[in-house]
Amino acid sequence: MMAQVCRTALTLDASNARNLKEGINFTKSPDGQCFIIYKHQDTIKACRNQCKHQGGHFIKDIEDMDGRTVRCTKHYWKLNVANMQYVNPPDSFLQDELEVVQSVDGGLKLLELDPPDPWDTDPRPAQELQPGEITLTYITHACMELKAGGKSMVFDPWLTGPAFARGWWLLHEPPKGAMEQLCQADLIYISHMHSDHLSFPTLQLLSEKRPDIPIYVGDTSRPVFWYLNRSGVNLTNINVVPFGIWQNVDEHLRFMILMDGVHPEMDTCLIVEYKGHMILNTVDCTRPNNGHLPRNVDVMMSDFAGGASGFPMTFQKGKYTETWKADYIKAERRKLLNYKAQLVDSLQPKVYCPFAGYFIEAHPADRYIKDINIKNSPAELNALIKDRCPDIITWTPLPGSTLDLAKALMHHKDAITEPPSGTQVFKDSWHFDVYVDKLNTAISSEIFEHKSWIQAYYNWAGFQDYNLVIRMIETDDDFQPLDGGYDYLVDFLDLSFPSVRPQRDHAYLEIQNRVGVIRHVVLNGLLWDDLYIGFNNRISRDPDIYHHRFWKHFQSELPLSAPDWDSFLRSFSTIFTCVIGKSQSKSTCKRGDAY
Repeated sequence: MMAQVCRTALTLDASNARNLKEGINFTKSPDGQCFIIYKHQDTIKACRNQCKHQGGHFIKDIEDMDGRTVRCTKHYWKLNVANMQYVNPPDSFLQDELEVVQSVDGGLKLLELDPPDPWDTDPRPAQELQPGEITLTYITHACMELKAGGKSMVFDPWLTGPAFARGWWLLHEPPKGAMEQLCQADLIYISHMHSDHLSFPTLQLLSEKRPDIPIYVGDTSRPVFWYLNRSGVNLTNINVVPFGIWQNVDEHLRFMILMDGVHPEMDTCLIVEYKGHMILNTVDCTRPNNGHLPRNVDVMMSDFAGGASGFPMTFQKGKYTETWKADYIKAERRKLLNYKAQLVDSLQPKVYCPFAGYFIEAHPADRYIKDINIKNSPAELNALIKDRCPDIITWTPLPGSTLDLAKALMHHKDAITEPPSGTQVFKDSWHFDVYVDKLNTAISSEIFEHKSWIQAYYNWAGFQDYNLVIRMIETDDDFQPLDGGYDYLVDFLDLSFPSVRPQRDHAYLEIQNRVGVIRHVVLNGLLWDDLYIGFNNRISRDPDIYHHRFWKHFQSELPLSAPDWDSFLRSFSTIFTCVIGKSQSKSTCKRGDAY
């Protein structure tokens, strides 16, 4: 076991320490790292200038009257540096605080814990590779096949069907034989529970041919396969492994799963090592392993595209004009591009590959989202990296293209094999009706004949004691109110269901939801990612702030077991039977709501 140590993040001499002003100070280290120092009389607090949400930098908050708050340039989150609590959104994160040590001469040192790197446990020297000994073949989106020695490992297979209910579809056509390739793999790694990585349509086909294939996931607080028993997919060899521990596949091949620093409840990333050569796959992690990653790995892969959220495309009213959205999206994509290039620059891998961003809003009803949700180009990111780091080999993959690591390390011009000429790269058919019709079967479920499903569902969800009122409106595909659809209020302060908004001050969300998706989510006790990330709702809010507690609960903390709709319906059968028993003459009696 390696001991945990502190390291000095920043040193200020006595002169610079004396020049710190009262309130907020922004400063940089000689190597360009950014810090915030807050001074109030004899108290000094400090932290890194990096937002915990998605890594943006803080600047002075022009709305701050007390000189204690900074604002993130990325999503406008606000941090009170006097107590290191985020104030917008409320009830979210605490900023990691640096220890401030004053020297006898009046200088300052900012110290932070420097955790041991788990991949340094049992280090193995890099051995010489032969051509063909390690290959990476891109399949689709975040799906890659790694062959090392005689073993095959597949990452995040999404080969068919939509993700996030009906909002995401594959951009690339999987190579011919991709499903057979998957079935023949020695093991599969699934990074997290989002349906563009945990694809049940894909796993259904896999389970029919090879239900016992070994699948590895990290030990997240929300289990990756929490929905498996209700999915109809029969997989019998799922392995949940602890973080930061090498898992040996054979004499030369091993892998290690690491958690995300921002979303540890669900997101993971991966290091694979073969004969001392490391491949780092950060997948969708916002801050993989809390920012501690191995440098100079042989291959690094990461997401790149952006646009994997409903914000701001699905937001309406207030500032959310088409011009504002377009400007915001353009700025955000540029920030993400620069952030990824900066990360690659700091880690200096020998080869870099952008992936996990090849999806499209293909359904005709989502044409608006497709047009406005402009994503980053992998070629543009690789060009930016080459400009900064000309020695790094960049790979913009196409379905079926293969990287031979041994050849790449020797700078052979044929290190990358492209798919044969004439190979279909982009999908042109998605079989929308097959999947959308299946979703829409939820619309006619018997539970929705009884208005009291609303109370039953939100009681099951278990979110309350929060001063937020939401209005939920069922709509058609074009977000027009549905004749006969439900339109109701939920007051989460006391979990009541008022007919009008309360008179007290409260935050308010109005959410329009496609009826097929919201009823599918309610019926099956699914997380709200299908609604929000899948672009299946439209949102307005007053005031215009992000409610972290609310969204975190409905996107990752709902109960693992589904609502007991059988008991719910039996309660109506009981009422119906009792009424008939009391009056046989009431032949037209109808079932009524239980409450």
